[in-house]
Amino acid sequence: MPSLSKPSRRDALRTLALSALGCSTSPFLPALAGTLADDPARRRHCILLWMTGGPSQIDTFDMKPGHANGGPFKEIATAVPGLRFSEHLPRLAAHAGSLAILRGLSTKEGDHARASDLMHTGHLPTGPIRYPTVGASLSKALACGERDLPNFVSVSPYLPYHAGSPGFLGAAHAPLTVAAQSGSGNRADATDGYATLTVDDAEPRPTYLARQATRLELWRTLEAGFLAEHPQATAPAAHRTVYERAIRFMTGSERALEAFDLAQEPDALRQAYGRGSFGQGCLLARRLVERGVAFVEVAMSNGSRGFPWDTHNDNFTQVARLSAELDAGWATLMTDLRQRGLLESTTILWMGEFGRTPVITPGAGRDHYPDAWSAVLAGGGIQGGGVHGRTTDDGRAVADGRIEVGDLLATLAAAVGVRPTTENLSEMGRPIKIAEGQPVAAVLA
Repeated sequence: MPSLSKPSRRDALRTLALSALGCSTSPFLPALAGTLADDPARRRHCILLWMTGGPSQIDTFDMKPGHANGGPFKEIATAVPGLRFSEHLPRLAAHAGSLAILRGLSTKEGDHARASDLMHTGHLPTGPIRYPTVGASLSKALACGERDLPNFVSVSPYLPYHAGSPGFLGAAHAPLTVAAQSGSGNRADATDGYATLTVDDAEPRPTYLARQATRLELWRTLEAGFLAEHPQATAPAAHRTVYERAIRFMTGSERALEAFDLAQEPDALRQAYGRGSFGQGCLLARRLVERGVAFVEVAMSNGSRGFPWDTHNDNFTQVARLSAELDAGWATLMTDLRQRGLLESTTILWMGEFGRTPVITPGAGRDHYPDAWSAVLAGGGIQGGGVHGRTTDDGRAVADGRIEVGDLLATLAAAVGVRPTTENLSEMGRPIKIAEGQPVAAVLA
């Protein structure tokens, strides 16, 4: 874990955090989050591992052995005594000391699209305000000047359920989308045995390069003239922002496109991550983070089906397969970041749009369940090796340590060194906080 500026200060903060355990309404929590966020040593990167469809908490991180709702999966021991995961996550179990399991998450939306918006923004998609996704908000706060690489990259999103809008923050804070998947098929098909993660139309054509300077000069002259005559026009200004960012990305001095060339990595490492789009996406996330990208979202949304964790039928066969893919990609990412000295400056959040029902359906499946489910935080800024929150023996309700999406996003913001109370002005002129909840002080390092 990263150290604060003085040992005595760190001890005081940790004491305060422990004293606040379970007191979500304590007035000390905003002050604690602010103190942590203001320390310059805590400026971090963030990787969101998004599980499209909603993963089953009972078959991953909140097992219910011996109960009828528990299913056939067995528990296994982890690197932390007393902490147990699913048998299908053995490599992640070795990293348990860096993971904080949040078992008391409870939300209020069970529809895929609306829940995706809720978990990404902290708000339901209602009313006139277009709320930004957490990736846009945090990458804006973490950005360090203009760079050739974007501050926010989204890998393999399933577009019908992708809540990646920058909202009222505008086009400058939209994600660069890599290997997007739509309902018509999978654009991350394997060609050399590995999933191909590419940025569409990123390679400039020779004819464009030959005429680039003349075209850019003409475009900038026309654009500047129009904007001077229409200073309040937001759409042309957004167009200019997106266009300039694309030019910088394709032609900048940092050779940004090389970050997406996964063939530069050793084959053994690529295999360890896993050959699919999620594993290779985790590898790409590491390459982007080490080049300074503030926020990377990697979605597990393989194939034209798009939302693999939506296991209404045959849950256990599917979750076993998905867990193996998750275990390889996430565990290797943890090891890779640690070996490169990046884990202490990179915070990882694992979540989906909701959990799955404790009761098993007649088709051996689990349905949507937002009442009591789990998320996991890991890496920098996180006090790993423990569990916050507890569900009842049958998994139906939160028995202790209940948190909502605002609390989860506030905890993430504090972990990466951003005050959750940081405000941005909406298009309506209303100040909107990055996160409306209270940080879970007990899991902050």
